[in-house]
Amino acid sequence: MQPHELTLTEASAAIAAGELSPVELTDSVIGQIERHEGQVHAFAELTLDSARGAAKEAESQISAGGPRNPLHGIPVGIKDLCDTEGVAATSSSRTRAGRIATSDSAVSARLRAAGAVLMGQTHTHEYAYGVMTPTTHNPWDLSRTPGGSSGGSGAALASRMVLGAIGTDTGGSIRIPSALNGTTGLKPTYGRVSRQGITSLCWALDHAGPMARTVGDVALLLQVLAGHDPRDPGSVDEPVPDYAAALGGDLAGVTLGVPTNYYFDHIEPDVEAAFRSAVGTIEASGATIREVELPLGHTYMPVEYGILVAEASAYHQDTLREKADLYEPDVRALLEVGELLYATDYIRALRVRELIKQGWRELYEAAGLTAVLAPTLGAVAVRTDDPMVRWPDGTEEPAIDAYVTTSAPGNLTGLPALSVPSGFDRQGLPIGMQIIGRPFDEAGVLHVGSVFEAATDFANRMPTGLA
Repeated sequence: MQPHELTLTEASAAIAAGELSPVELTDSVIGQIERHEGQVHAFAELTLDSARGAAKEAESQISAGGPRNPLHGIPVGIKDLCDTEGVAATSSSRTRAGRIATSDSAVSARLRAAGAVLMGQTHTHEYAYGVMTPTTHNPWDLSRTPGGSSGGSGAALASRMVLGAIGTDTGGSIRIPSALNGTTGLKPTYGRVSRQGITSLCWALDHAGPMARTVGDVALLLQVLAGHDPRDPGSVDEPVPDYAAALGGDLAGVTLGVPTNYYFDHIEPDVEAAFRSAVGTIEASGATIREVELPLGHTYMPVEYGILVAEASAYHQDTLREKADLYEPDVRALLEVGELLYATDYIRALRVRELIKQGWRELYEAAGLTAVLAPTLGAVAVRTDDPMVRWPDGTEEPAIDAYVTTSAPGNLTGLPALSVPSGFDRQGLPIGMQIIGRPFDEAGVLHVGSVFEAATDFANRMPTGLA
């Protein structure tokens, strides 16, 4: 096994044991980038020279005193929405061509302080306003989307070009690419991870969080990323537990809800079959499964878009007037539509959102739930030249609507939501399952995810689309 094939957890343990050096690991990852980046196009900006320097520094530090953190010497990617000092950070947009970050975002700073090796900026759908990341290809099938908006991070992980990555999630942008690339991603509770230094899409719904290959890897990343930051107005001063301690064991005493509505209005048969099988695996691990009806399901998409579209257009209002021709057509159209939204509709969406949050709180309490299980997405990766999802009943809809539909509840409620690999369709394309927990109970969703992961081999499979 080559070093780049190791999970973050495995590589960290090997470094701590003196069996692997950060330089050896980084060189192996760079070799993988040299082999596959030309096909995948996961990176908006590579920083390989500085990565080599950081790996040498980490090697010296670890030789002198051991690793300061499980991430010490680990190669990671940063979504191009997040500033990294001295590196081009354009949000994958021509409107920001030539922009160099003058300081680190909170997530970049925390990773750097932990000793991680920053490999570069991963592509996002322009300004995170979409689910395709058209610059990037899915390693399982290069003709298909890696999802978005954190598509570069998802594709880089699946291609073994990084061992961990940062994503952001406003309508599913961590979970969508995680599901479509066969990787793992966590949208933490709103306020758990600082968004300072990250370009906003929608202040009310934006989250930042870890992406990796396995649940254990995500836990190690979250341990570094989580914590209060007064520079982010949405940050919450909530104690950060030991996430690694929550992993493994069984699910005795854990009650999990499976929705009877909403998530199954439109779903591909292979995706539903994989989900039902995953629920069976989880139940066999000791969990109690309880069917639940989600509250106000008919409001989720109107409220998600009512908030997101209005706030995104507010953020881009000046730039849209100065550089409209530099936006990609799909993003420009959404920003122009947002300016037509009435303030009264935006306020109404905010009010209904509070009812949704209240309804989910009451659901968890009434049913005694640790988490809700659901398909991450109702469909697998669409072709980039045909971004439509065609459902079994003969209807079709754009991928952005199909993918955001199943992701939106996590953003509207602000609850922690973990996507884990849960199978493959008959074409060999990855499928994900979502675990949505109680506020600030990332440990709970990581526990459930780790038990499921240990009972399956989905997270260990390699992409089949790369030469």
